[in-house]
Amino acid sequence: MSTEVLNETEVDIDGTEFADLAAFVLESMHVSVDAELSITFIDPEPMEELHLRWLDLPGPTDVMSFPMDQLRPGHPNSPTPAGILGDLVICPQVAAAQALKAGHSAAEEMLLLTTHGILHLLGYDHSEPEEKRQMFDLQRRLLLTFLAARPASINFPPAS
Repeated sequence: MSTEVLNETEVDIDGTEFADLAAFVLESMHVSVDAELSITFIDPEPMEELHLRWLDLPGPTDVMSFPMDQLRPGHPNSPTPAGILGDLVICPQVAAAQALKAGHSAAEEMLLLTTHGILHLLGYDHSEPEEKRQMFDLQRRLLLTFLAARPASINFPPAS
């Protein structure tokens, strides 16, 4: 899998961590090893412009997904065809504010948003209650499994 991680912000981003997460999620979803994905971290102002342009909603948002080849999850013996999965755009500043409210690190929030965005690129949605349950259960399982295999990579706040 080819994942390009771009950081257009002043925020310190571990691009390898996000590429590793993307590889894990895509492999878990049986996406072709020849699939391509782009993850770009941008500041609030350009995120607000994208949010307004594509969703006609004011203000910056946390993550936006732009699918390309409409790839869907594959099966263990039948991965998706090769193609361009699409682009994820993440705003670290919005993620940091959300992380503060949720009580975890900004890095953890951005990893969650990455997983969430990849699932959107694979056709998952959360507009209906059953879709939401399925998507959020899957994103939680994928992220927790990834983090469990890499416990030293994220600085979680101490347990209270």
